[in-house]
Amino acid sequence: MKEALISWFIDNLGGKVGKEVILFLISMVPILELRGGLLAAGPAVLDVPMWEAIPICIVGNLIPIPFILLLITRIFNWMKGTKRLKPLVEKLEKKAMSKSANIEKYEFWGLVAFVGIPLPGTGAWTGSLIAALIGIRFRKAFPAIVLGVFVAAFLMTVLSYAVLGGIFV
Repeated sequence: MKEALISWFIDNLGGKVGKEVILFLISMVPILELRGGLLAAGPAVLDVPMWEAIPICIVGNLIPIPFILLLITRIFNWMKGTKRLKPLVEKLEKKAMSKSANIEKYEFWGLVAFVGIPLPGTGAWTGSLIAALIGIRFRKAFPAIVLGVFVAAFLMTVLSYAVLGGIFV
């Protein structure tokens, strides 16, 4: 699914906007986030220089996070008041909370690990949602998520530029 989404961005925006804009947008999208942005940036796909791709993807991934942390519970409460959106919100909350055990137990470091380790279903968007739902304060959650994004950036840069770049280029 991630590959299809990345391909969609490249196919539909390539030639219309610069590679940097594509990376920025990919990094802002849930599911793809920085991980998808750095995979797309690597030598195997868009071939954006590493020193240029890393800050673009980090900033793109971090921009939605304060909004999620500060507003998602209000938005979800409003959505639960509608007949059509209530099942969607309940499904999203259930899925997020099913991954919340280590974040609840370790809070700051649990959130860093959850955001930083590139596994399916993890990342800054889901980490922010869980932090908001379990009531971790912004001043604790945001720095943990930022640190997690930097960890993910390091790991994905090694994967995209050293491993995949070495294989495909």
